[in-house]
Amino acid sequence: MSLLFSPLTIRSVELRNRLWVSPMCMYSAVDGVPQEWHHTHLAQFASGGAGLVVAEASAVVPEGRISPRDTGLWNDEQRDAWAPIVEAVHARGARIGVQLAHAGRKASTWWPWADERGSVPSADGGWTTVAPSAIAFEGFAEPVALDSAGIARVVDGFADATRRAVDAGFDVLEIHGAHGYLLHQFLSPLSNHREDSYGGSLQNRARLLLEVVDAVRAAAGDEVPVFVRISATDHAPGGFTPEEAATVGGWAIEHGADLIDVSSGGLVAHQRIDVHPGYQVPLAATVRQGGRIPSSAVGLLTSGAQAEEVLVSGDADAIFAAREWLRDPHFGLRAAHELGATVEWPAQYERARWR
Repeated sequence: MSLLFSPLTIRSVELRNRLWVSPMCMYSAVDGVPQEWHHTHLAQFASGGAGLVVAEASAVVPEGRISPRDTGLWNDEQRDAWAPIVEAVHARGARIGVQLAHAGRKASTWWPWADERGSVPSADGGWTTVAPSAIAFEGFAEPVALDSAGIARVVDGFADATRRAVDAGFDVLEIHGAHGYLLHQFLSPLSNHREDSYGGSLQNRARLLLEVVDAVRAAAGDEVPVFVRISATDHAPGGFTPEEAATVGGWAIEHGADLIDVSSGGLVAHQRIDVHPGYQVPLAATVRQGGRIPSSAVGLLTSGAQAEEVLVSGDADAIFAAREWLRDPHFGLRAAHELGATVEWPAQYERARWR
């Protein structure tokens, strides 16, 4: 029996396997509304054997978008556009989640294939960004430090987006606290220089994240799984550490989260990352603390055998992959075949199952 292709039940949601699709921004939305691209893009992974497909970072307020082309959940039009995408994934046997996000000082940027780089000026549809402190990400515009009213707006935005996500039918919610975006900016001493109750000690730096977890759990109710994605290290001196990540992960679970999705980096341009296959798995193992804190691993996990070994070794409870799903939208079916696992294939694909 393959552990990778064994089911996992979290609260009321049963996931058919533990090989999942990470949220990946497509930079193809219009006014925060997902388009036909998103429908086809996400549904194909369900046909390809994913147990859970998590839709891209979707802003909880307009100024929380990474770029003007990002998806959102701050209004009902966006909610209604997500609903048929959710139905399409369900029809193909998978579960679907959405990543709720606020980009903070890394918002209002150009999409990857734009001719420009850095912050989008207001004349081109950009906006003033916000952050824990008025410290810019290298090459981006200086943000405005959030005051108490601004922090409250962020928390309310996550709660409102949660209600819309649940109404749209999403099975899982993920809070984005990684990759240098707003909640990560509060967590790291490299970007958080506040002197109030949201800065200084680890407990203070984690305060906003935990307030968001509380708000999302309250809005989602008791049946919907809530994940938290964190960057377990900044890969830079003086930054957020794996040991701090393990502590914050434990606090998040105590506040109602169900799983910590462990990634790394993204906070500062001077990060130094030793990228190699499975390079982030030890971070997931540190956060997991021998099974006390449910966690998932991600990062150059590209084969069924590699993913299976991560689970068998006890380093994580589930696997997220990103680029491998882009290279092969049927990665799940291929991995199951590699491992000799018995999984249900779409009837339309059965002819390719054995030879």
